[in-house]
Amino acid sequence: MRFDELPIPALVLRGIAEASFSECTPIQEQTLPITLAGADIAGQAQTGTGKTAAFLISLFTRLLANESLTGRPRALILAPTRELVVQIEADAKQLGVHCGFAVQAIYGGVDYMKQKNALLDGADIIVGTPGRLIDYLKQKIYSLKYIEVLVIDEADRMFDLGFIADLRFILRKLPTFEKRQNMMFSATLNPRVMELAYEFMNTPTKISVTPESMTAERVEQLLFHCSRKEKFSLLLGLLRREGMARTMIFINTKREAEHLHNLLNANNFPCKVISGDVEQRKRMRILDDFKDGTLPILIATDVASRGLHIDGVSHVINYDLPQDCEDYVHRIGRTARAGAEGKAISLADEDGAFFLEAIEEYIKTKIPTEWADDDLYILNYVRTARPKRVQDLKREKPGSARGSDRGIKKQMPRTKPPTAKPAAVKAVAETGEGTSEKKKRKRRKKKPAGEKPVISETAD
Repeated sequence: MRFDELPIPALVLRGIAEASFSECTPIQEQTLPITLAGADIAGQAQTGTGKTAAFLISLFTRLLANESLTGRPRALILAPTRELVVQIEADAKQLGVHCGFAVQAIYGGVDYMKQKNALLDGADIIVGTPGRLIDYLKQKIYSLKYIEVLVIDEADRMFDLGFIADLRFILRKLPTFEKRQNMMFSATLNPRVMELAYEFMNTPTKISVTPESMTAERVEQLLFHCSRKEKFSLLLGLLRREGMARTMIFINTKREAEHLHNLLNANNFPCKVISGDVEQRKRMRILDDFKDGTLPILIATDVASRGLHIDGVSHVINYDLPQDCEDYVHRIGRTARAGAEGKAISLADEDGAFFLEAIEEYIKTKIPTEWADDDLYILNYVRTARPKRVQDLKREKPGSARGSDRGIKKQMPRTKPPTAKPAAVKAVAETGEGTSEKKKRKRRKKKPAGEKPVISETAD
């Protein structure tokens, strides 16, 4: 189905054509006829299949049909991560370039006053994460009374990141569900997400596209079994063998991500890390460098596994297999986007093997296994020290309560503690019996010479 076959306004069609879109993807073909008619929907499809464009086209169509209100927020798009908010804002400005709507991204970490002033100046469409949105809402910087369209993107991730309480707070501030259009899109729609949909949406239609195949069809999946000690040696061999032009490496913990970052850079593989601890401006610079090809390798935790669209990602490597089987689908979905081809390689060590069965059951297929030859392992590589844990740094931090106490103990010379006297010796010392003359003289005070001791008459 072509976009011009649907009842889409001409202004939106111009933006679609300039974005080089002509034919609908399966999720767009099934959802757009429903959403363009004003009905609510909960859409499930593989990542990278055009869900963002699907809800943006419907959103612009709804707002263009009623232009009586201006300068007040009329549409709200909620997303779980800052990177996804930035990407949705960029897509909205691209597709709606001729519609004349003011689109404003609201997320934490940067530009607090700038975003606040933008809301005060007026924004038609707000794209944001729940935390910063609630902050401004409690200050009455903006109002949700005139929202006509609500979009919840990656709703399952909202649950995983603990946003559900904030999400419910925002939804209760909106007009009643029959006075607005509601759309929910995600790669996975589990029962708890659908419960939220039925609670805050107006009898949504659930659309699932190719649910029998959870992963993208053009992703070539491959699995290597190796020990924890051999994993980096195997990674180096794969990087040299595959000739990876633009690679994302996913890892479970921030500390291990930093260690892998140091190892790869020390062995002439330039890379950078994106995790929750990285400052937001720096994260955006790293993503820009990776998108334009300046940075060949990006190491990331699951903060970058959802919704990010980066063209030309040739390989995704699961250095650690994810503990959540749904995260596996989102991780490997960073490659083979928009009809392209890609390769996803997973390394299963002693710990990761425990998660493999759940992943294969979820994706409903066995991941092809390849056994690495000895030549694939690179044994001669530069080693680096492992980053210290947070608790170790707290112990060594000067001025902290525990660290200062330990430092004092280390600097003070150790003195031999006084030995306790046995009970018998103590009793003798108190009564004065059985003590030597030498000890008695030490206890007595010296008297002036020539003075005789006074003998008491009542001594007998």
